Amino acid sequence: MAFAKKLLICTIIILALSILAGLLPVHGESEIYDTVVRLHVVANSDSDEDQALKLEVRDAIIGVVAPAVEGCTSQSEAIAAIGGILDDIEREARRVVRERGYGYDVKVDIGEEYYPTKTYESCAFPEGKYVSLRVLIGEAEGQNWWCCLFPSLCLSASGAQSKESNEDKFISVGLSSDQYKIITESENPKYKARFKILEAFSSWFGGKN
Repeated sequence: MAFAKKLLICTIIILALSILAGLLPVHGESEIYDTVVRLHVVANSDSDEDQALKLEVRDAIIGVVAPAVEGCTSQSEAIAAIGGILDDIEREARRVVRERGYGYDVKVDIGEEYYPTKTYESCAFPEGKYVSLRVLIGEAEGQNWWCCLFPSLCLSASGAQSKESNEDKFISVGLSSDQYKIITESENPKYKARFKILEAFSSWFGGKN
């Protein structure tokens, strides 16, 4: 009887571990963090004028960066391309600020930054550390604006691109279809579980800035 009980317990443990193993990010899901480059624009304040300026700066920056990363096939290539035009990005952002009649300073840098969970129109990215192009306008005390700069989802936020074309972009830079589903089917129970486990792993092992 004791043997049967031990066998049952062992069977339950093995089944539980098998289920857990199927959910853990062992199939490369964590590569999501190492594939994309995010854009983070912070407004001077939350006034309507500063928030509108933030969006104009965003549009100008996307116009400069999009052609630079168009031919990139990896995150490292995109980082190098963006890093090579940081002065141009800052100059363009300053131009918009000056033309709108503001005297705000603008600071631009690229590096690792901690992001909260963020849902876009067709994608949801788990919280964690991402390579980020950060643009600080003036006092940078206003609301943030985020998007995925590489592969470019910034344009799709306005409906200019379809989910299918977005998937093609992610596949072309190294994500598998299953990995892509982590960020586009986060309401699917299977992918929702993996999404949450990715966030947990990021919090436990990645730390926060």
